[in-house]
Amino acid sequence: MEALAGALNNSQTLNGTGKLLFMRFIFLLVTLTIPLFFFSQIKKAPERNEGEGPWNQLIIRGVILVDGTGAPPVGPVDIVVERNRIRQIQILGSPGIAVDTVRRPKLLPGGKELNCEGMYLFPGFIDMHGHIGGKEQGTPAEYVFKLWMAHGITTIRDPGSMNGLDWVLDEKKLSFENKITAPRIFAYTVFGQGNKEPITTTEQAVAWVRENAKKGADGIKFFGAAPEVMKAALEENKKLGLRSACHHAQLGVARWNVLNSARAGLTSMEHWYGLPEALFEDKTIQNYPLDYNYSNEQNRFEEAGKLWKQAAPPYSDHWNKVMNELLSLDFTIDPTFNIYEANRDLMRARTAEWHENYTLPTLWKFYEPSRVSHGSYWHSWGTEQEIAWKENYRLWMTFVNEYKNRGGRVTVGTDAGFIYELYGFSYVRELELLREAGFHPLEVFRSATLYGAQALGQQKDLGSVEVGKLADFVIIDANPLENLQLLYGTGAIVLNEKNEVVRKGGVKYTIKDGIIYDAKKLLDDVRKMVDAEKAKTGFKITQPGMKAF
Repeated sequence: MEALAGALNNSQTLNGTGKLLFMRFIFLLVTLTIPLFFFSQIKKAPERNEGEGPWNQLIIRGVILVDGTGAPPVGPVDIVVERNRIRQIQILGSPGIAVDTVRRPKLLPGGKELNCEGMYLFPGFIDMHGHIGGKEQGTPAEYVFKLWMAHGITTIRDPGSMNGLDWVLDEKKLSFENKITAPRIFAYTVFGQGNKEPITTTEQAVAWVRENAKKGADGIKFFGAAPEVMKAALEENKKLGLRSACHHAQLGVARWNVLNSARAGLTSMEHWYGLPEALFEDKTIQNYPLDYNYSNEQNRFEEAGKLWKQAAPPYSDHWNKVMNELLSLDFTIDPTFNIYEANRDLMRARTAEWHENYTLPTLWKFYEPSRVSHGSYWHSWGTEQEIAWKENYRLWMTFVNEYKNRGGRVTVGTDAGFIYELYGFSYVRELELLREAGFHPLEVFRSATLYGAQALGQQKDLGSVEVGKLADFVIIDANPLENLQLLYGTGAIVLNEKNEVVRKGGVKYTIKDGIIYDAKKLLDDVRKMVDAEKAKTGFKITQPGMKAF
């Protein structure tokens, strides 16, 4: 979450009484802002009334398997699931040849067969940056969860637990028990959240980290803090065996960048802030205009689009040095390319075809240009800003792709619910942007699955289709390796043999814990929610500044 970044940074250069007063001001700002402006207690997901299973035995027949490890497709394959675990993967022969029935696993009494001949099966997708809706956006949990599940996302990491840790842990438990229709949830808490006093000492940092672990959080989301506080918190969190993420906000990055965090034990970085700063050669601070104001979001994002050009050039000595150190630390990059894409093509983001049917009126209103709503900073955005951001993306993508090429872990995260990015749909767009960066489609899906599981420390159970792992699958009746757009809930446009325009693709089944969900039915549920809200309010989507006709 960008907007919280400023508020959650500690003081920059103040000392003594001045620093303490500043910290108290920030603390009050944060404690007031989190519940009122962002994610205070949105409506929870209802009891699950969709999905079939699990069964004592489920056999998925005849699929083409892409297992998430980077291996090429293989099939036809039968996959045997018992309750929620994969028990057998049986290759049946060659495509186009009749299956030898002798080799097929036998269905036991009371078992379930799912005929998926010719379809493609992937591990369940993992969204490493998934905020569970927002009160300000008017997005209840059911709406968010079903959009995710409809796009094959069976696991999310909530970086911040900004509905409140107790709220998120309750939903996590219900999802684990499959009492609600939702991905499994890993809850990271914003550093300092819930503390009665601002954290200004290493002792306070260590105490908060220990208490956070006791409450059941899976990790910590940082935005920045005084260097000694960051170091103490990260080191203690690492000792406890928990994971961490950080959005290195600009208010603190001049004295603590990605390298500082990684050395102290940070396991993943969000977005890209803090990385160009580690790559500076001829400066130590971003080249801010002298009338810059971080609280002016257009100002902030416009200048952010010029940041990568201020870093060391690709493949230079310093560029390589920083990359190699991050690689040696087994560091994860979660770029969230999609959430900033409107900066390089605002019209494309505004006019995405799914907004009409799947974006709630309150969420559309939240996206519109505003000086109040976070991420709605289109006060005056045009050609010059978009060109700068296109170059920003080129340099950013170059680093991320080379990091992957050298063995680094890159994951898929979205940060949806802001800047015209819709849950679920934005995940597919993130896959496309990794492809644009230079990833082979099989590398894209490895980032979406196995690498996400590794970053969460859950590779024993998640991230690939292997015997013994949890039965989380995405099944589609087309080949998304050929066209990632086939994964969009709205499908991809094709011409059939009759020269008719039709839609192809869209996830057919999302399977979580051996429970089969009709992905298209979940998406239809979301459409009905949106239609009901529109009928209630008379709302029609229009482009900003234009009237409805």
